[in-house]
Amino acid sequence: MAPSFDDASSLFNFVVHGGNGIKGMVDLGLKQVPQAYVQPPEERIHKLDAHRHEQPPIDLSMLDGPDRDRVAQQIVRAAETLGFFQVVNHGVPLELLESLKESAHGFFGQTPEKKAIYRKGVSPSPLVTYGTSFAPEKEKALEWKDYISMKYTNDADALQYWPKECRNVSLEYVKSSTNMVRKLMEVLMGYLGAKLDDSMIDALIGFKTVNMNFYPACPNPELTIGVGRHSDLGSLTVLLQDGIGGLYVKVEGDVDFATRGEWVEIPPVPGALVINIGDTLQILSNGKYKSAEHRVRTTSASSRVSVPVFTMPKPTVKIAPLPELIEKDGVARYREVLFADYMKNYFGNVHDGKKSLDFAEIKA
Repeated sequence: MAPSFDDASSLFNFVVHGGNGIKGMVDLGLKQVPQAYVQPPEERIHKLDAHRHEQPPIDLSMLDGPDRDRVAQQIVRAAETLGFFQVVNHGVPLELLESLKESAHGFFGQTPEKKAIYRKGVSPSPLVTYGTSFAPEKEKALEWKDYISMKYTNDADALQYWPKECRNVSLEYVKSSTNMVRKLMEVLMGYLGAKLDDSMIDALIGFKTVNMNFYPACPNPELTIGVGRHSDLGSLTVLLQDGIGGLYVKVEGDVDFATRGEWVEIPPVPGALVINIGDTLQILSNGKYKSAEHRVRTTSASSRVSVPVFTMPKPTVKIAPLPELIEKDGVARYREVLFADYMKNYFGNVHDGKKSLDFAEIKA
């Protein structure tokens, strides 16, 4: 039965509990954003107010040549200031990137019943969750996004439990991006003076999740957000944007294209992947690297997709500032935390900027 768009309880049951998602609501012929999705004015995204990030993508193939030091400095500089950068010649096949976008549209284009079997609490596997918004039971205003989230443990589990509509391309995406992530971690951690062997890097990126995000066309994009202000909790995130765009990042450091506190739009670049620093690297670097606060705009033009791979420490790993940096800085800005506890706190709260770091921060 179709919900009443004016009745918050009816709408919530249809979208969240019924597994219809925002797409199911839009497919009913929605003409106006329901009140449950209207954001307070201070959270709305004003496209014309943001600068565009025009820095060229970093060519990762040059890490293997005589220009390695120069390229490494570009990576480090981006990590210290914006926490975001784009990369090309990253080793992930370009045809795979196109297949990922097609598969995402294919999965979300299915009937609600086929997607709803993966809802939290009823999914046949804890490795796969289909949902909407971020923490819909706790949010004052819902986010305009549906998603399918797939945790990676091993190839066999992925092939058995991930949705058949997107399992093969998603698995290849996780595997083909891992070498790039390792290279970036070697550069970033090496600059901090840390000497990491393969097992240590594995511990910091050994837990991976790939999401497919779907942002249906929105009748009133000026009133909504696709994703609210937040930082990612892991080490590095690898993000595939489609050609529509809508990603915005808050400037924390000193850059020449915007002032601190402003939002910049990260425009899609064909063939490029977006890399962003997560909370884990901010903690390990004792604050030298910035986990990027970011958010996503909706659009009325057409539905859009994005496909991130979140690389995180294994839950049993303890994260803390590197001893070398505590000695150099003379202070530890974060306490040691078990990553499983950090995750529990992160997913137990709504998106609210970078407040997730408060869990580990040592207050002066």
